[in-house]
Amino acid sequence: MKKIFLLLLFFAFTFSSCEKDDICDANTPTTPRLVIGFYDFLNPSVLKNVSNLKVVGEGMTNGILFNGSQTTSGNTISIPLKTVGTSTTYSFTLNSGNPNPALVDEDIIKFNYTTQELFVSRACGYKTIFTLDPTNPYKHSDATAANQKWIKFISVEKSNIENENETHIKIFF
Repeated sequence: MKKIFLLLLFFAFTFSSCEKDDICDANTPTTPRLVIGFYDFLNPSVLKNVSNLKVVGEGMTNGILFNGSQTTSGNTISIPLKTVGTSTTYSFTLNSGNPNPALVDEDIIKFNYTTQELFVSRACGYKTIFTLDPTNPYKHSDATAANQKWIKFISVEKSNIENENETHIKIFF
């Protein structure tokens, strides 16, 4: 009887130290990216594909990868914002890589925001959510002063960037 009790006690202590593995599920929402939709300036309700758009962060040499490529020709993109600081600047180059330099056009957009860290779980850690500045959410400029901006209008649709399920910014061109 004493041996059975000691055996049960041994197993109780052995299994009591086991705990669930700390693995962050791939489906757990983490720090969201800024979702930008591109629209036709003349017909604002219609999504419009950009042609060979290259998006490069300030101080970077390579562009953001879209499905393994530095350019995209879609109508929606998702780009990361810096979690340290209160602004992120990107250059948006339309027709990147075109052999005719007259068709290549670059605009600069600086996004201004505040950040808030939220605890997700022990396995996943923290995520950052962003709130675009209500008075000055972005600054839009042209890379070349003599050139005209290819982006005609920018609309903030959602100031709170908490997930990637919705369009935060609409760009009309």
